[in-house]
Amino acid sequence: MSPWIIYASVFGGVALMVAAVSALLRGDKDADMEDRLSVLTGQKSAGKAGAEASVAGDMMRVSVEGAGLLEKSLVKYLNLKMMFEQADVSFTVSKFLLVCVVSGTIGFVLPTLAGLPVKFAPIVAAIFLFLPFLWLMMKRKSRLKKFAAQLPEALELIARALRAGHSLGAGMNLVAQEMSAPIAKEFGRAFEEQNLGMPMEETLDHLADRVPNLDLKFFVTAVVLQRQTGGDLAEILDKIGRLIRERFKIWGQVQALTGEGRLSGIVLLALPPTLFATVYQMNPDYLMLLFTDELGKKMLVGGVVMQLLGAIVIRKIINIRV
Repeated sequence: MSPWIIYASVFGGVALMVAAVSALLRGDKDADMEDRLSVLTGQKSAGKAGAEASVAGDMMRVSVEGAGLLEKSLVKYLNLKMMFEQADVSFTVSKFLLVCVVSGTIGFVLPTLAGLPVKFAPIVAAIFLFLPFLWLMMKRKSRLKKFAAQLPEALELIARALRAGHSLGAGMNLVAQEMSAPIAKEFGRAFEEQNLGMPMEETLDHLADRVPNLDLKFFVTAVVLQRQTGGDLAEILDKIGRLIRERFKIWGQVQALTGEGRLSGIVLLALPPTLFATVYQMNPDYLMLLFTDELGKKMLVGGVVMQLLGAIVIRKIINIRV
């Protein structure tokens, strides 16, 4: 069979799959909008539209565009919507899924275009399919890491604002104005929420939910307790800021001491795939026994499993929590 026929069949199948996914993800956005407007204007009872959501919650909630059945399931079980907020990306779930499908299609066609056997196509397609998820997790991790580095300065800024006679909300607004993203955006959003009438405790809970940071939870707990029992909140924030700075100092020392182990782990994990690709380019027939012989298949599966176990063990050894 001509390879062009195969390419045309793959392209047609992928196009149909993309169209099917788009049709599945397309929800009744007009009806959803009418329901929300009916609740806000009082024409429909809140219980019919969802008794658990208040009018303020509907105003604050970021709507998910194209909310079809599959998209709602992913938002509920994988919490992609929260991951988008934490990574500060403007993707919707439907667009993100289309990107994953396109990436997987490219991975499926790429081995054939490169002259590799067709048996590599599903493996490469699976890897390319999860590349958008890997990018999203890396972007989320980078943003949360930057937020953690900015938090001590933000707490000290709020403490100075409290000593100057300002309220906690004014201190959060000062952080939003004087500091850079991502902490400025998160504290600015919290300030706007409480400025619109949401209780401070609920605003801080939303902030802690959006940013899964242990030090931020300390800050939220300290504020809630201070508002219930009283005390010097500025002094408490100064202590939390110093604690965070000391933790970063210890974490830097740990990173320096484990640098050799981390580099050794990277080399050991990258060596087998690199050696496999090099030998395949030099003598492909030498490696084909791993795919044709039964013992070779078992050895290949065993090697992959041991590689994954080795990666987990090395990560456990060098990942010292501070």
